Amino acid sequence: SFKIQALGCGCVAQAVLSRGAHGGPMTVAVGFAMAVTIAVYVSGGVSGGHINPAVSLAMCVTGRLKWTKLPIYILAQLLGAFVGAAAVFGIYYDAFMEYSNGTLEVTGPNATAHIFATYPAPYLSLLNGFADQVMSTAVLLLAIFAIFDTRNNSVPKGLEPIAVGLLIIVLTCSLGMNSGCAMNPARDLGPRLFTAIAGWGMEVFTAGNNWWWVPIIAPMLGGVLGAVIYVVFIEIHHSDTQPGEENDVYDKYELTN
Repeated sequence: SFKIQALGCGCVAQAVLSRGAHGGPMTVAVGFAMAVTIAVYVSGGVSGGHINPAVSLAMCVTGRLKWTKLPIYILAQLLGAFVGAAAVFGIYYDAFMEYSNGTLEVTGPNATAHIFATYPAPYLSLLNGFADQVMSTAVLLLAIFAIFDTRNNSVPKGLEPIAVGLLIIVLTCSLGMNSGCAMNPARDLGPRLFTAIAGWGMEVFTAGNNWWWVPIIAPMLGGVLGAVIYVVFIEIHHSDTQPGEENDVYDKYELTN
């Protein structure tokens, strides 16, 4: 979570604080995706690369992770995101001060709080935003389960984080307009807590018609939904034959003859 926040939100900070001169929507989409890729590579061997509470909860629901580990994972993810936000603020402190003349604003033309956490577009209702986050996170988990399913057309071992990164890019490019496509409660709540403490104030929780709870609850529900859909409609229907085995046998038969 630290790497996602430090590198991903660093991309947002660079784009916003330079007023578009050093980045834009595409650099943010690619930057966040590569931050996720790097984070999974770094932590995958120790924790399985769980950098998202929605992923951890879905793993528990489907029996892939012990429930007793869930609180520990979520706490670590929140702390990592909080520290990552602090690192971005520290690195770009002078730029923040210059951008808004020393004032840290949540809304308005010089707003900077959205560098750290997601906020809804002016037209977006809470219901539409909730559905947005449920759907995007459901697609995220469904695809992640497919990527790591060795009985499906799985990604070659060691390249799974790259596939996840590509997945994040397409989700951000297709579903990011409404509210930034958080899909990760820790990535949103940890930095939001930091901004509340660091000078933006409690407005970070009231802005957008009290938006703050949507990117926490909706991704958790969406993640479970996506995981269950994959298990019910794909995973339990695998045959005993591993993918490619039938073709391999046929090829050998043809070569033999």
